[in-house]
Amino acid sequence: MHILVSNDDGVYAPGIAALAEAMLPFGQVTVVAPRENRSAIGHRKTMHKPLRIDPAPFPVKGVAAFATSESPSDSVAVALLGFIKEPIDLVVSGINRGANMGQDLTYSGTVSAAFEAVIWHKPAIAFSLVDFSENADYRPAAAIARQVVALGLYRNLPPLTLLNVNVPPLPLEQIKGFKIVRQGLRTYNDALITRIDPYGRPYYWIGGEAPSGDMTEEGTDLWATHNGYVSLTPIHLDMTSYAVMRELAAAGVERLVPGQVE
Repeated sequence: MHILVSNDDGVYAPGIAALAEAMLPFGQVTVVAPRENRSAIGHRKTMHKPLRIDPAPFPVKGVAAFATSESPSDSVAVALLGFIKEPIDLVVSGINRGANMGQDLTYSGTVSAAFEAVIWHKPAIAFSLVDFSENADYRPAAAIARQVVALGLYRNLPPLTLLNVNVPPLPLEQIKGFKIVRQGLRTYNDALITRIDPYGRPYYWIGGEAPSGDMTEEGTDLWATHNGYVSLTPIHLDMTSYAVMRELAAAGVERLVPGQVE
């Protein structure tokens, strides 16, 4: 196999090195990732300025690595569009520093890198470690990533569908197992912080406490990792709400006369 590895924490983050090394038993591994941290950048695509790509020193022997100037989705796109000449069989993204659960997926550059892969009809898996600390141990999550890829679950994913994996911050022997779960509900504790620059002009930070959420609702990604399980969530790019479609049809919206207001 030829596996492409990307992330949003940057090409020099410890999580991407752990993931790349975990993929080596499966064949050739190539890394294309942002030069700098691009966390929470979402599915951004750069179209109005040049992209720069440079070889990057990488701590894992036998892995060719490249740093891009922009987003994780750019990194995957340029690789699949021909910058990497050898055909790619699988895209893995991560291991992210911190969870990607619930509504995090709309912000996550790590998950967006996997989204970009499935748009180009390549199977993809996003891996995240539920630990935001500087000294996080990525070895258990890397072992889980190797196991998930070895199972070949990505081979049976439908079109435009990726697998989102979150690993609890536990030693491998303390992880209870795997749970196939849905997205949970995040609570964001953001706060707008206002400061004054040296010229007397206000500027702003979006700060606040880390996200929380409902850990008690069984069957969600937040519940699974909180209880010591690896969460596996299939995510697809069809964001249509079919239930609301049926409600709108039942309300007679399609029978309305355009422009007529009663």
